[in-house]
Amino acid sequence: MEFKEILLEYLQLHEMTQTEFAARIGIKQSQVSEWLKGKAKPGYDLMKQILTRSDKSAEYWFDL
Repeated sequence: MEFKEILLEYLQLHEMTQTEFAARIGIKQSQVSEWLKGKAKPGYDLMKQILTRSDKSAEYWFDL
């Protein structure tokens, strides 16, 4: 599964908007939108933020 699919699933499961997720991670909503479109993926530092600020493990986010 691609990151955009994992992120979409996470947002749906938590009934969370792109804006809410972006605020939780500390980024702009437009960046989340780019991820969901598959135009970009988070780098190392942003993945660390996602891992520490979400309730899911690295295995979830990396589809392991």
